[in-house]
Amino acid sequence: MATPDEKRVGEVLIVTGMSGAGRTTAANALEDLDWYVVDNLPPQMLPHLLELTEFAGEALPKVAVVVDVRGRDLFGELPAVAQSLRHGRPLRVLFLDASDEVLVRRFESVRRPHPLQAEGTILDGIRRERARVAVIRESADVIVDTTDLNIHQLATRIIDLFGEDGDARHTVTVMSFGFKYGLPTDVDLVADMRFLPNPFWIPELKVHTGEEKPVRDYVLSQPGALEFIDAYALALRPVFAGYQRENKRHSVLAVGCTGGKHRSVVTALELADRLAEVPGVAVRVKHRDLGRE
Repeated sequence: MATPDEKRVGEVLIVTGMSGAGRTTAANALEDLDWYVVDNLPPQMLPHLLELTEFAGEALPKVAVVVDVRGRDLFGELPAVAQSLRHGRPLRVLFLDASDEVLVRRFESVRRPHPLQAEGTILDGIRRERARVAVIRESADVIVDTTDLNIHQLATRIIDLFGEDGDARHTVTVMSFGFKYGLPTDVDLVADMRFLPNPFWIPELKVHTGEEKPVRDYVLSQPGALEFIDAYALALRPVFAGYQRENKRHSVLAVGCTGGKHRSVVTALELADRLAEVPGVAVRVKHRDLGRE
């Protein structure tokens, strides 16, 4: 029996549908799920692209290709090309749709013409496109109606449909730092551990770091240390659940002390362990200022 990784090798997803229905949002969500995404490829180039990706093997196990009416007359070959490819590799077609009224409103909001509008109205372009994509829509494996979805909801829908079991919906970087070197830029949350005694002033601990057991034991034994860490990790659970609902894929949690060597390092590691248990969250740890003293 093939392993899950072996089954993923060679998977192909064709993303198509109505202009304005959310193809860009879907492509971005797929990239976040580690799909290799190619935008606006003529259907006739699909076999050649897939031949190239086969050389990469497991380095490119999942390929998504956005194909739509921007390909002009070449787009008409998509049904035949897709059918021929189904005999060689696992392939699915995702069709994105929305009501005419919503599509018109979306084009008007960005002040761009429909690609098939020509000298007519936006609605004229939409009707021409519907006629061209009717056959593709009928044979699509997955149809997503985005009429009532905002971009965050659509991205979440794509993740639900095409994410592997266990794929993280949010990645948090827990970063220790020293306040004397300045606050990190582009952080979302900051915790200040200077309310705990500083091991720097204890001669036998000064030369050690928060990655070492003597400092860890000392910091965690201080009144309020474990209480803060446990309470803060618990308080962050609804925050990360909200980030996932809003399709915020990345965040940075900065944990500071005076020099970024002792208290912040211990706390960052402890928080990372607790946050790794939050569903849908992947955790990375970075010690920005460790080694500067």
